[in-house]
Amino acid sequence: MNLTDDQLDRATGVLLATAAGDALGAGYEFTYPTAATTIDMVGGGPFGWAPGEWTDDTSMAIAIALAADETGDLTGTAGQDAIARRFVAWYDSRPPDIGNQTASVLSHRSPTGAAMTAVSAGLRGRTGGNGSLMRTAPVALSHLDDADAAVAAAAAVSRLTHSDERAVQACELWTTAIRHAVLHANLDGIDHYLDRAPADVSGYWRPLLEQAETGSPEQFSNNGWVVHALMTAWWAIAGTASSGPQQLPAALELCVRAGNDTDTTAAIAGGLLGARWGATAVPQRWRAILHGYPGLDADGLVALAERIATA
Repeated sequence: MNLTDDQLDRATGVLLATAAGDALGAGYEFTYPTAATTIDMVGGGPFGWAPGEWTDDTSMAIAIALAADETGDLTGTAGQDAIARRFVAWYDSRPPDIGNQTASVLSHRSPTGAAMTAVSAGLRGRTGGNGSLMRTAPVALSHLDDADAAVAAAAAVSRLTHSDERAVQACELWTTAIRHAVLHANLDGIDHYLDRAPADVSGYWRPLLEQAETGSPEQFSNNGWVVHALMTAWWAIAGTASSGPQQLPAALELCVRAGNDTDTTAAIAGGLLGARWGATAVPQRWRAILHGYPGLDADGLVALAERIATA
């Protein structure tokens, strides 16, 4: 797709800001920073991350981005199989952190997307974790030219490991918002999704998003659940000034201060903030140390996002 320079900056910001939020939150995961705590990309945390190292959130997002780069279609057999193959390769690398639901699916080492989706659909118990929302950001980049295709891809990619309908809807909503922000430099994509969604879907999400805008993280603190994770990310974005690119680091810091699954809520918020404000809004001191599986750095993320967005 042909993009203006500003649109390209926003497109490349999607992966970069996802990784920045992820790495920022990694050192504070499962904690509740106090107002006196300095939030910075310090690493550490329960899994001993290096400063600037991203976690499973970005590693899985990169797997999707690489599959999009390879196949150009995330809903077809080739694209779904490519994602499944890359997810299994990442799982086989023995990552230090992997969500329980994701591990339950990937431990089957499914050779195809269809097989992986079937395993996911067969899970029982609580299956509405935030593990598909955290990695959905690059889906939008592969479908900037088609809003309906972006929604379909978001659903298909979610169902590889998370078939819960709220998880699927969250990915559709967030992917729509990211795509719209890249193209139009605003956050109106959420309303665009809800305006077109079935009444039961919009009726469920609108009040929750309104609560996120006016409430506090204590009201949606179970952010390992996809619904509260999205609410936390939206709370941080809505609660920071949107008048300029400084919103990006400010909102990512708020996600971390909300506590608990800090890397994931900040990664989720980062995807949309990067789409709104661009790669140039990510502080240079963060970019300089960003790195992680499968051996990429900030420049590698930018190059990968550019290839997908302009294909």
